[in-house]
Amino acid sequence: QLHVVESGGGLVQLGGSLGLSCEVSGLMDGDVIGWFRQAPGKERQGVSTINTRGGRTMYLDSVKGRFTISRDNAKKMVYLQMNNLKPEDTAVYYCAAARRWYPFVSLSVGDYYYWGQGTRVTVSS
Repeated sequence: QLHVVESGGGLVQLGGSLGLSCEVSGLMDGDVIGWFRQAPGKERQGVSTINTRGGRTMYLDSVKGRFTISRDNAKKMVYLQMNNLKPEDTAVYYCAAARRWYPFVSLSVGDYYYWGQGTRVTVSS
């Protein structure tokens, strides 16, 4: 079983940067970690995902070139670096984990079984 805890949210101005961290207890090689977000009144959407074996990644089109996902398997951590933030990036961000296999990656909510409590990101204009 995996246990997920996010940290690092906050308030940032338009064009600013923010880094999110996700600690995954029980993380094993080949597990898939995803970052999702949910804005008020909207469905939860996948933002980025990484397979912890080999580092294969996938991004939502609207964040490509601005967000970077990375992992440190030894520390059981996954990170999301967010640059050039926009007001439409405002949401609660969730980290999620799934015990899958390499090279599986997915931005689909239904593919993940273990979720963190979420951390709020607010981008002001």
